[in-house]
Amino acid sequence: MLFDIAKALSFFLSILSLCPVVISAFFVPGSRLEDRLVLALEKIALAGCVCFLSGILFLRPWRTDEPSGRHLLDTLPVRMYLWTVLGVSVLFVLSWYFEDYAPWFWSNQP
Repeated sequence: MLFDIAKALSFFLSILSLCPVVISAFFVPGSRLEDRLVLALEKIALAGCVCFLSGILFLRPWRTDEPSGRHLLDTLPVRMYLWTVLGVSVLFVLSWYFEDYAPWFWSNQP
């Protein structure tokens, strides 16, 4: 039972560690994209550590007599981390492109 509680707490901790990644990548007013990139990369590294440790907890088998044929990349926290990093990376590159090469996109702003 204690192991199940540890799994749930580590899963919620991995979700909480991914929230600052998105916030630092997009919602820091008055900063340049390069500064936000460095800040986001630091938080991605920290979230990666948390999610991979949580994935190790999820990888452990329920019973000691059943073999574990799963891989670390198949666990939910690690997949959630990889999908979040992929999504944030795509959105960050798109925002960088729209800021530098698409002034028509922001032409109607006050």
